[in-house]
Amino acid sequence: WQLGFQDAATPMMQGIMDLHHDIFFFLIQILVFVLWMLVRALWHFHYQTNPIPQRIVHGTTIEILWTIFPSIILMFIAIPSFALLYSMDEVVVDPAITIKAIGHQWYWTYEYSDYNSSDEQSLTFDSYMIPEDDLELGQLRLLEVDNRVVVPAKIHLRIIVTSADVLHSWAVPSLGVKCDAVPGRLNQTSILVQREGVYYGQCSEICGTNHAFMPIVVEAVSRKDYGS
Repeated sequence: WQLGFQDAATPMMQGIMDLHHDIFFFLIQILVFVLWMLVRALWHFHYQTNPIPQRIVHGTTIEILWTIFPSIILMFIAIPSFALLYSMDEVVVDPAITIKAIGHQWYWTYEYSDYNSSDEQSLTFDSYMIPEDDLELGQLRLLEVDNRVVVPAKIHLRIIVTSADVLHSWAVPSLGVKCDAVPGRLNQTSILVQREGVYYGQCSEICGTNHAFMPIVVEAVSRKDYGS
């Protein structure tokens, strides 16, 4: 019912999903315990059940316990989350392919800079959303583009993200990527698509009136198909 994550296509997204499920396990336990405490307190301290309440100022033991246990839980959550955060910021030193994504109002421009023999012969193309009236059977509304970003699967990629006008954000949920596009600044991220397929994303920054109409489509193919 579109309540969970999309299927992970990169190790980073798989790590994000695993961390989410692990933390959710702790959250369910905490939720059950707190609800049990609330119901127990309401039941035992109701004015009909206990008309003459005891005047307890504080209990040192329980205050120590409810300070230590949450700290331990936070420590168990922090250790894997820090490892994941550092992994997300880690950039591949020698990527096989570098792709530059430039955000415009309201479309994306992609540049395969590895194949540039000169500025006049750079491999650059614009990627516009296909209007609803022009969609073919099976294409997704508000997500299909005229020119997809074609990348090889199972190869380290570096994505350089910038903007030509206002703030944008290059985000593809299945790849675990969300990178801000800032005018005058180059941000970069690394991805390793583990399987072939088509992955959809959208600009995740409110960049103007047509913010919802600049989708991202990444198509991962085999090395042979990418070469051809």
